[in-house]
Amino acid sequence: MKRDIYDKLLAWKEHPRRKPLVLKGARQVGKTYILQAFGKGEYEDIAYFNFEEDPDLHDFFTGRLAPEKIIRTLSIYREKKISTEQTLIIFDEVQNSPETLTSLKYFCEKAPEYHIVAAGSLLGVKIGQSAPFPVGKVNFLDLYPMTFAEFLDAAQKPQLRELLENSTFEPIAAPFHTELVDLLKMYYFIGGMPEAISQYVQNQDLRMVRQIQEEILEAYHIDFSKYTTKTEAIRIAATWGSIPSQLARENKKFTYAEVSKNARAREYSESIQWLVDAGLVIKVYNTHTPKLPLATYREDIFKLYLLDVGLLGAMIKVSQRTIVKGNTLFSEFNGAFVENYAAQELVAHGQKDLYYWTSKNQAEVDFVVAIHDQVQPLEVKSGVSKQKKSLRVYGDKYKPQILSRSTLMNFKEDGLIRNYPLYALWLFLVR
Repeated sequence: MKRDIYDKLLAWKEHPRRKPLVLKGARQVGKTYILQAFGKGEYEDIAYFNFEEDPDLHDFFTGRLAPEKIIRTLSIYREKKISTEQTLIIFDEVQNSPETLTSLKYFCEKAPEYHIVAAGSLLGVKIGQSAPFPVGKVNFLDLYPMTFAEFLDAAQKPQLRELLENSTFEPIAAPFHTELVDLLKMYYFIGGMPEAISQYVQNQDLRMVRQIQEEILEAYHIDFSKYTTKTEAIRIAATWGSIPSQLARENKKFTYAEVSKNARAREYSESIQWLVDAGLVIKVYNTHTPKLPLATYREDIFKLYLLDVGLLGAMIKVSQRTIVKGNTLFSEFNGAFVENYAAQELVAHGQKDLYYWTSKNQAEVDFVVAIHDQVQPLEVKSGVSKQKKSLRVYGDKYKPQILSRSTLMNFKEDGLIRNYPLYALWLFLVR
């Protein structure tokens, strides 16, 4: 399946100051697939090494980490020479071999002619824990679940994606609007995990989609135990399991008491950070003062969203019947799906630091982000409501040039307020 990150990988390959690349991303977001596809499309050969499937590979990275020795050894092991320009070297699940990550420093300094990509599911957690990390000696890319735009490509609807990308903020034709809303409902159920999307595209079987989602969730639970202590694994699992109920509340602020009756911040802060570093949750901080730099004004109050709206539905056990019950899926659980979808779309399109704004008990804007050296507010709504109270309060106080919202309505401008359809939410970042 086509992924937007392919163009970034191509830019990395052609960059005159290319360094070894570290591709981060949660388990099952498609890291191995896209690297294999990139290797097949742009190189004559792929030298693939998986440090989880083949633990013996770690032995080749002990002692002196000399690039010529490592390349010679790996060539012998795979029984095929590794060339400098025509071979893409992939070190997969590299979190199992911290010394391999360290070796990237020496490839950068002494053998930059080799094309090397290191990928792993828990790199955000493992980096720097067991061996020195080559700071400044690698390039980074992040891979996320497939966005709605990528879902359109996979669902054989590239013309609809092109229609949105070329829109001039005029309302699109009603039949296309209706079709996009229906596709968005399907995306809310399926989510952006590539295997789930592939299954749906091939077989149109939503029961199999749900089975895949449940298998992914089980794999995450296994990681909790495999890569942490027993006590920490229990806390991570409890934190993870509480997120759907946290989001089902009208006030979606993360509350430790929702995890456990006697939970304390000092006990669970590391568990939350583990989930963030693993790419499994998106942390959105509260700010009362939306000024740059936003991080300076953030409060120790936050919301947690899952990396994928489809997995959220699987955890809540949303029935596939909701897809055909009008637009109820958008409003289920106090709009949890809409906000989660918005968070993952914003992150996947480059907004790694998200915030939300509150003004005492008067108003709340779901997201505020920094775009082109300006703080931009975005309110998301599950239906076609025209209520704009929170945006009006924000606008009266901070006087931004544009107030943005995303709803099920078509493209629309009403004075300073600009409405993006939920299926085109990502355009908020580029318009």
